Amino acid sequence: MNIVILGLSITSSWGNGHATTYRGLVRELAARGHDVLFLERDVPWYAANRDLPEPPYCTTRLYRGLAQLKHRYARHVRDADLVIVGSYVPEGVAVGEWVTETAEGMTAFYDIDTPVTLAKLARGDFEYLSPHLIPRYDLYLSFTGGPTLRRIEKKYKSPMARALYCSFDPEHYFPERRRPRWDLGYLGTYSDDRQPAVDELLVEPARKWKDGHFVVAGPQYPADIAWPKNVRRIEHLAPREHRAFYNAQRFALNVTRAEMIRAGWSPSVRLFEAAACGVPIISDWWDGLDSLFEPEREILIAETSSDVMRYLRKLDERERRAIGARARERVLHEHTAAHRARELESYTQQPVRCNGLASHGITA
Repeated sequence: MNIVILGLSITSSWGNGHATTYRGLVRELAARGHDVLFLERDVPWYAANRDLPEPPYCTTRLYRGLAQLKHRYARHVRDADLVIVGSYVPEGVAVGEWVTETAEGMTAFYDIDTPVTLAKLARGDFEYLSPHLIPRYDLYLSFTGGPTLRRIEKKYKSPMARALYCSFDPEHYFPERRRPRWDLGYLGTYSDDRQPAVDELLVEPARKWKDGHFVVAGPQYPADIAWPKNVRRIEHLAPREHRAFYNAQRFALNVTRAEMIRAGWSPSVRLFEAAACGVPIISDWWDGLDSLFEPEREILIAETSSDVMRYLRKLDERERRAIGARARERVLHEHTAAHRARELESYTQQPVRCNGLASHGITA
């Protein structure tokens, strides 16, 4: 297929997880013979932090605004077999309207922030997607699975909503033989709704266990947060540093945003990356988590700091390693970027319902 993707960013992973997702998916699409043009809005905060300015597996072009996008890339969008617009693309509603008017092939919206998006729609915030635009996309690709997919089809009249979860690259994420530096680590950009869980499941255990070693990596944390002395702060980690970061931990903490917890079936990319490194994960609970990992065998569930302390101090070392190994086996069989590329291909072959009538997907 000839594919055009308009996404938040593929060149910079600074402060967003979109770049990691796009890089893995696009690389695997290219490996399967598809041609991909990635169009990204040129903004200062990503321009100053480009850790992959020229991805080798696709053509990447930066545009300054909507007018330039339309002028330079109308032919590419019109002639593509598939055009994907991602969540949080600047002026996303206007971009989506133009794409669905211009494209002669299949169109899709890729929502890497589905629960956040739906919450925004419910309160009338149409930053990058609006209710009237959803039925115009042939396909709604969602980072959230489960009942949310039916909600998108029934309430918002999407012709076809399908899960396209995040993923990882087995060539980049694998166990390393090294002595762990930290007992528990967390990787994630700051958010108000996630911080209470970080406080309960990492900061509080650090206060209780002064001889333990903890780490929090990610940007945008307020300067007034009082971190215990045994918590190391790392402002930003480029994706190439993630494997070493996970492998330096005895346990990796997964904390989920409030909207994702309410929706369920919303795994983060960090969940799969850590599992691929064979690091046992301690996670908060949400519906659908047990469809991805078997609790207590492939993942550990914690609600309180006492739960975390029990795992950190009392779990047998042999069992700790076994949990990590079982989680790695699970993600290798179900959650690589290659799996996602094949899933996307399969969705484009399915009939799309439009105005009650079935039309065909892309013909290979």
